[in-house]
Amino acid sequence: MSGTVLPTGEPLVGRYVRLDLLTEADLPEMHPLLSDPEIYASGYVMHRRPSSVDDAVALARERFLAQQGGADGRGGGRTAYAIRLVADGELGPAGTLVGTSSLMEAHLVNESIHLGSTLYGRRWWGTQVNPEAKLLLLRHCFGACGFGRVKIQTDALNTRSQAAIAKLGARREGVLRRDTKREDGSFRDTVVFSVLVDEWPTVEAGLERRCGTSVGP
Repeated sequence: MSGTVLPTGEPLVGRYVRLDLLTEADLPEMHPLLSDPEIYASGYVMHRRPSSVDDAVALARERFLAQQGGADGRGGGRTAYAIRLVADGELGPAGTLVGTSSLMEAHLVNESIHLGSTLYGRRWWGTQVNPEAKLLLLRHCFGACGFGRVKIQTDALNTRSQAAIAKLGARREGVLRRDTKREDGSFRDTVVFSVLVDEWPTVEAGLERRCGTSVGP
């Protein structure tokens, strides 16, 4: 029998960011991230740009909180996180919401999970935020939860995201054509990457080098 378990939802804390379960109270802070036109110009095109704070809250609730806490081990539910800065510094004040990411499609029998629904504010692109958040999430998946494969995917139009995923050390598997309908009715091609448990030590070491620190277990 597999020793794989579902994500626990416990806080994941690093030097730069900490990840806590995303809640309804976090959603108003998503507005600056979701309303930035540069996000959409760079290929983040699955949904509309919100027109107000209330619209951003409704959009975030639909896109990031849906099925929160409902992981069933058979592919349903998700564990969504709010990503915040740990301390005051050049990245901003402690506690600032910089993004969100989720663990989804957890299959305990297949020992597989999807790390996705990731969004960061433009200010934190190219900083330590993404590599450390991914380090914490992947370490949780492979270490605490015992998964054997973590999928990471993105829209074929989002070349910036593809480059960021490849830089993590994930291996590009291919493209799922006409895979998912966008909000505007068009269909996206999905570029799929993954990290396997045998590859994780090398990927982990690379992420630690990028973060300039060794994050705790």
